[in-house]
Amino acid sequence: MRVSRFWTLVEDEFGAAYAHSLARSHVMSALGGRTAVEALEAGIPPREVWLALCADMDVPAERRHGRDVPKSR
Repeated sequence: MRVSRFWTLVEDEFGAAYAHSLARSHVMSALGGRTAVEALEAGIPPREVWLALCADMDVPAERRHGRDVPKSR
């Protein structure tokens, strides 16, 4: 997963405004007491950061791959 995909998933799940605030302020023990932003800056893979955030915020498993986007014809 690329960092850009991480941000898309976070914004889709939590809303654009709250997503960035959450990523800067929510500390996760699964990431060594880091926020999502700190974890990304420390080189932790974006997928690992996303899954830790999902676990902490009780995101249902069916939404952890992003929202469904209808296929265009």
